[in-house]
Amino acid sequence: MSRGEPLPASALELWAGVECTVNRVGDEFYDQLERNGHAERIEDLELFAGLGISAMRYPILWERTAPEGLERADWTWPDARLARLRELNIRPIVGLLHHGSGPRHTSLVAPDFPVQLATYARAVAERYPWIDAYTPVNEPLTTARFSGLYGHWYPHGRDAATFARALVGQCRATALAMRAVREINPRATLVQTEDLGKTFSTRALRYQAEFENVRRWASLDLLCGRVTREHPLWNYFTRRCGIAESELYWFGENSCPPDIIGINHYLTSERFLDERVERYPDRAVGGNGRQRYVDVEAVRVCAEGTAGPRVLLREAWERYEIPLAVTEVHLGCTREEQLRWFKEVWDAAATLRREDGVDLRAVTAWSLLGAFDWCSLLTRCAGRYEPGVFDVRGGRPRPTALAHMLRDLAATGDHEHPALDSRGWWRRLDRLQYPPVRRQPATKETAKRGLDMRHGSARPLIINGATGTLGRAFARLCERRGLSYRLLTRAEMDIADARSVERALGEFEPWAVVNAAGYVRVDDAEREAERCMRENADGAATLAAACARRGAALLTFSSDLVFDGRKGSPYVESDAVSPLNVYGRSKAEAERRVAELLPSALVIRTSAFFGPWDEHNFITNALRTLAEGRKFVAADDVQVSPTYVPDLVDASLDLLMDGERGVWHLANEGALDWAELARTAARRAGLDANLVEARPTHFMQLAAPRPSYSVLASERGQLLPPLEDALTRYFNEREPRFASLGVAAGGGGHLQERAG
Repeated sequence: MSRGEPLPASALELWAGVECTVNRVGDEFYDQLERNGHAERIEDLELFAGLGISAMRYPILWERTAPEGLERADWTWPDARLARLRELNIRPIVGLLHHGSGPRHTSLVAPDFPVQLATYARAVAERYPWIDAYTPVNEPLTTARFSGLYGHWYPHGRDAATFARALVGQCRATALAMRAVREINPRATLVQTEDLGKTFSTRALRYQAEFENVRRWASLDLLCGRVTREHPLWNYFTRRCGIAESELYWFGENSCPPDIIGINHYLTSERFLDERVERYPDRAVGGNGRQRYVDVEAVRVCAEGTAGPRVLLREAWERYEIPLAVTEVHLGCTREEQLRWFKEVWDAAATLRREDGVDLRAVTAWSLLGAFDWCSLLTRCAGRYEPGVFDVRGGRPRPTALAHMLRDLAATGDHEHPALDSRGWWRRLDRLQYPPVRRQPATKETAKRGLDMRHGSARPLIINGATGTLGRAFARLCERRGLSYRLLTRAEMDIADARSVERALGEFEPWAVVNAAGYVRVDDAEREAERCMRENADGAATLAAACARRGAALLTFSSDLVFDGRKGSPYVESDAVSPLNVYGRSKAEAERRVAELLPSALVIRTSAFFGPWDEHNFITNALRTLAEGRKFVAADDVQVSPTYVPDLVDASLDLLMDGERGVWHLANEGALDWAELARTAARRAGLDANLVEARPTHFMQLAAPRPSYSVLASERGQLLPPLEDALTRYFNEREPRFASLGVAAGGGGHLQERAG
């Protein structure tokens, strides 16, 4: 097929991959396969096959298979998994190094590194002669930068010479590895991956941007034998970095052009350089030895937005005229943004095939099992997890909304979801964190790409509870996440009135309803039982019945007060309910009736709200009282799970979009009594924690009995971060009007009433 001739869109394949990095920091190896659990779960492969994928980037990594040399290699793991992939009719694209530097006895800059990797590659090919696709080294340029220029990974170089030695060594290793493999299987193809970004800059830094934009092709140019004396990087490699001319000539004599160029592109891959350092935080300031400047994400400063995947893929095609594949698509963000990003890349690839004749073979769902600690570039184990197509926080992979999308794309090439009717954050104006810069004269195309674009026809999410903490938080975070919503008052929709509910659902035609309203006064409920039951149980049941009739999803909230506290250890979803008070009984009844009327409903049990936008929650009340120099009385014989409202809402929305059903427990990880919670918050705020007066519950003379222990855990997955992390963000995110807590406004010592 000639260049420029349209290709059928139906030929676009869906590939997949697991985040499998084994990187070294000092003497520590960080293994993503161990952390995501795939190292021990061969049954994951059946889940992956169910997505409809045709090929999979799969790790047979040198460090894992032969850490002490080939003579002591253990092939048990790859034997079983590659055999299973064959049974499932999934073509493996085998990776030998993934941001790694090899076993302990070698290094990216060791003279014999290329030969050693080639020796391992031959052993793999001899054992599995049927494998016909390889990526010997993933992203050699990126790995060289992180290991040789920035000092993040072993051997922790911070100079151009170490960078160049690591890059040239990896590329030579790739060429030698493919030579060794092809001696066993002449049909074997090289799928060479690289993170394809682009750098923009102010006029004063154009020289640096031009250098970065030449260097981004360095690994591919080396493999293709293009780095000759006429190449812009020749002098950089030979004069500045000390690479011998003979080493560069070697690539011309032993060129190993990829059979498929695999493009890995992330939203952070496109950068902007600016010498006006006063416009940016100090942490962003660096330089090149000649000039001080910042290097920030282009999406956060460029008024037009980024070049985007379609432009960058076309550039790669025009430069090499080699078939392409998008070999990593992942976004560590909220669920709807993950959907939007994957769909944008998929549509760009399909359009390039259909309209521009680009030989683009596949789009790869990367990070099937998510990723750990990429926010720190894998330099430490902090436990920061980003879900992928599956979420592994429950111990076994749980399909997310991305899994549903991939199945549709594999089957039909398209997917519909209400969240896709709005643009991703990278296309909205609130993405700009710094004074915006226009990097080129505005055109209709760049203006359209950079500006906020939402579709007014999007089916909304209905949120009831407009005056409550939870309802307002949902509205705020839907706004932030670009989700169409309607926040309704009781006058607009009385959830216990079937006619009112039908009228509202008929008017707005929502795809889902969030029940964030209800009776929340735990002690008053003891004398207002009928009213409490109407608002909490009858209302939830009325919504469930209406949603069942209209095919809308329902998210409703329950409470830790459905338990009696006798268990003495954290409650999980399957524990039997046994409420002690009217409020708890109303929530337990709501759970029962909703499950009967709408089995697909999502019911979230939670506990002890605190948040940055509500001045009447327990922590804010405690801090206000202590800031006034007054004592704050709190119970010390009731253990709870404090829950940070923004975390609760974000996780609830993700589960709703995943199509989850049944009961989930959502609370921040950690448990303590009310008095200790107040003391902890006081110490964080620099207040006198000794003013917190701990008393037993009976001292409060509360009307409603409480369980002495209502800590929530989850057997389905701990989705919220630790309480320590949530408290840090609470103090960073409080609204200015009450952040100082210096104005008297009620407060006092009492157990917090549960909202929702």
